[in-house]
Parts: sequence; C-alpha cells; structure tokens
Amino acid sequence: MKSILLTLISCVIIFGAHAQENKTVQKVRTIQKGDSVRVIADSTVVEIKNNGEKKRVKIIFEYGKESIDKYLKDSIDRGIKSDNSKKRYDAKEDRVFAGIVFARFDLGLAKMLDNGSLTLSPENEFLKHRSWKSVNVGFDVLQMGYKFTDQFKVKLAAGFDWTHFRLKEDILFLKDTKPLSYVESDVDYKKNRFSSSYLRVPLIIEMKTKAKDSDKQMTLEVGPVLGFLLQGSQKTKDEEGKRKVKDGFNFAPVTYGGFARLGVGEFGIYTKYYFNDMFVNSPQQEGLKNLSFGVMLFF
Repeated sequence: MKSILLTLISCVIIFGAHAQENKTVQKVRTIQKGDSVRVIADSTVVEIKNNGEKKRVKIIFEYGKESIDKYLKDSIDRGIKSDNSKKRYDAKEDRVFAGIVFARFDLGLAKMLDNGSLTLSPENEFLKHRSWKSVNVGFDVLQMGYKFTDQFKVKLAAGFDWTHFRLKEDILFLKDTKPLSYVESDVDYKKNRFSSSYLRVPLIIEMKTKAKDSDKQMTLEVGPVLGFLLQGSQKTKDEEGKRKVKDGFNFAPVTYGGFARLGVGEFGIYTKYYFNDMFVNSPQQEGLKNLSFGVMLFF
C-alpha cells in the first residue's frame, strides 16, 4: 500500500509541475506527524492521512511562494518537526526591526571630571556639587536595528538624557553670557540645581548569552552616543518659593562619548562618559567632562 501511495504522490507532483506551464518542480519536502504525511513541492502540496484502517489521499493544490511559506511557518508553530521547513522559514524571517519603545531606563549618579580628576580645580570650585544628590536620568523611546542572530544585534536608538547637579554654593548663573558667569547670592538656598537635557542617539552593539529562560540571560551593550542639547536650566528653592531660569548656560550644543551596559534579564548597571567638554566658549572650564553610572531597567 505504501508503494502505491508513494507512486501516486510522485504522479501528482509530476502532473502538477506540467500543469503549470511545464515548470519543473525543484524542491520537495516531507513533513510527518503521526499518521499524517505532507509532501511539499514548489507548486503542489499533497497530504496523506491515515484515518483508522482506511487510507486515503487528499490532494491540496497551493500555488505561489506565499502560500508555501505560510504553511511552513504554521507547521513550525504547531510543533511539526522538519529541519528543512524551519531552515527555509528562518531564512525568510525579516531581521530588520523598528518601532517605539520604552527601554534602557538609566538612573544613576552624575560626576564632573576636571581633567581626569574628581576634585575640581580652584577655577571650578563654584560648581562643587552634592555627590548623592547629583543624578543622571535617561531612557530611549525609538529604535531600529538588524538582528544578525538571537545573540547579536545592532541598534540605533533615540531618547532623552537629563543631568542634574545639586550645587553646594549659593550662586546664580547669568543668562546669555560668554564665558559661563555667575553672581553670589545672599539667599541661603535649600536647593540649587544646575541641569542640562539632551536628545541622546546611541548606536548599540548588543550581545546576549544563550539561555532558555530570558530572566537568566546576560546582556552586554556597548557603543558610541551622541547628544544634542535641548535645554539648560537652574532651579533654586528658598523660603520664598521656587525659581527656575532656562538658558543654554554655555553647555556644549553637541556631546559625544561612549557607554556600556551589563545586566541579567531586565536589570543591569551602566556607565556613560562624554569625551568632549561640558561647556563651550568658557576657557576656565576646559577639561571639565561629564561621567555618570548607576542602575538601569528594561534592556
């Protein structure tokens, strides 16, 4: 009986090939699950079912590449094992991705490096800040990229990045001045925050370990990052209330640096360092750079 069925299958495939303008069938695949056998050709699909003791042949004609690829995908989704079908479907999988996200949420400490030192020079002592109250916050909202494998991706993202320095000195920065200028205040401020916000554009090289459970998968991300200044500001608070002034304050209009992230599952740690100076047109602040590090969520 099996030989008869196989003979019939061969005849149907040959007939189907000639019926389509004498096109030659180039690829034939067999997928088997229990008593069901399905032979897939480029233009004809033959399904053989064994219903109890009776055997019958059901011939389904499916034409075109889309119908064949759809069946291969459905077969894999249902758990029908076929190395050929899986390889063919994987080869056709779209590896380019893009969309809106909420990812790489950074929350960490912000530091000023004065020519490589955490100690500010006498010219920059007016920028002394409270270490545990100076923070960096950021996240990405857009991304696009290419998946080479499940363990290696390259992504280009866009998001926002804020740096808030809680100043120790009671000073007020002057607007529209070059170089960066300030005046000392007689007011004892409860809060004196000097901030910058940037549109950040990181190029992300992502590497993951193999793991069945995504919560145990380790991820490493590294790459360069660009920043485009959105706004500078100073916010003070005293007994009479709050005061906020918006200005560029000579912050660099474009920053460039590098970052690294390491984590397990959705949680990790990060560090960012910008290679160019924090301020422009301000000679006394040359060599003053921005460093941040902390924890992150949502790889």
